Amino acid sequence: MCRPKEVYLVEYGCFRPRPCYRAPLATCREHAQLMPDRFDEQSINFMMRLIARSGLGAETCVPVAYHYIPPDRSLKASREEAELVIFSGIDEAFAKTKSFLKPTDVDVLVLNCSVLAPTPSFIDMVVNRYKLHADVGCFNLSGMGCSAALVSVGLVRNILRVARPGTHALIVSTEILSSTYYTGTDPSMLLPNCLFRMGAAATILSNSPEGARFRLGPVVRTVTSARDVDYRCVYMDEDDKGNTAIRLSRNLPATAGGALRDNVAAFAPLVLPASEQIRVALSILKRKLLFLLGRRADGTLYRPDFRTAFEHFCIHAGGRSVINEAQNGLGLSDDDVEASRMTLHRFGNTSSSSVLYELAYTEAKGRMKKGDRVWMVSFGAGFECNSVAWVCIKPAAGDDCGPWADSINRYPVQLPDVV
Repeated sequence: MCRPKEVYLVEYGCFRPRPCYRAPLATCREHAQLMPDRFDEQSINFMMRLIARSGLGAETCVPVAYHYIPPDRSLKASREEAELVIFSGIDEAFAKTKSFLKPTDVDVLVLNCSVLAPTPSFIDMVVNRYKLHADVGCFNLSGMGCSAALVSVGLVRNILRVARPGTHALIVSTEILSSTYYTGTDPSMLLPNCLFRMGAAATILSNSPEGARFRLGPVVRTVTSARDVDYRCVYMDEDDKGNTAIRLSRNLPATAGGALRDNVAAFAPLVLPASEQIRVALSILKRKLLFLLGRRADGTLYRPDFRTAFEHFCIHAGGRSVINEAQNGLGLSDDDVEASRMTLHRFGNTSSSSVLYELAYTEAKGRMKKGDRVWMVSFGAGFECNSVAWVCIKPAAGDDCGPWADSINRYPVQLPDVV
């Protein structure tokens, strides 16, 4: 009975790449054309059209390995990328808590990286770098794709709820790209080359409110792997020449929309005010009565207004079509999804860490106020959809722009129409 029930976000930090890692469209085209033995003209044109329509800007960044011709897919290059993005994110988070919390105070460590799981693990790499104590609880998650950050939040919540008061947990979310560059001609496997960019985020959680900035609300995870189409939607596979890469199905937006509907059905009753829940219940009751009377029910079920429950939305920046699907499904405005679109434009799809970049955007714009509620939504391989709610306790300092420090004044930007 004395164990804490509330979980708090103390601080977070995101990796901010230097301009030397930029990969504008012209650079991507030039590199592809300099590898004629790997890409044909049709594949090059496909990738360039996709990048041009994706919503990614000219400042998105890729690891050093991608700048080699051909790309360096070695384990050494992957480790170097991991050390760069992971350590930078952790250092950024603890730089904000240096007055009362340091890395050696971490009791639980969770790291998620989907496609690369070396030995020793990335968890051990972090423990070695920051000299964490021997009994730190370590969890290394893989294979969950872009949903892994919020999966990690759910895992840490369960741990902190039964841990002693004052326990601190560190979540590190990233995707290591160096070993995943695809050099074949299968269009469905060329998509990750165009959308994914380097990034990482570190989040410090605690079951103590000391120094906390957000309080954790409901966490809902929906897994639709029982459906074969969903299971194959994001799939590591080999092409006809034996090249290994992630295959993204053309059904991805529709699959994400279906998973989101299932997730919202479980999440909405936990967060919506009573007025919205009554409207939904009356809508369902009306349809059932009309069905029993043998009449045709005109219109669709009432779609609740989630803006009555949340002031800010962080929808995973997986791509323009994924954001559009979520926006239409939830009935959100362009202002509601601004953080997602601008994160996609500035940083690209950074996989599981993207929702933290979106939170940083909202704070850098000075829009976060005490008491504001935030809804984070992520999608991942499996297929999975995850929702996490936060309540702001203390907004960021006015001069803290995090990863947006060098670009926030230029945003939002007008995105070109899709042709």
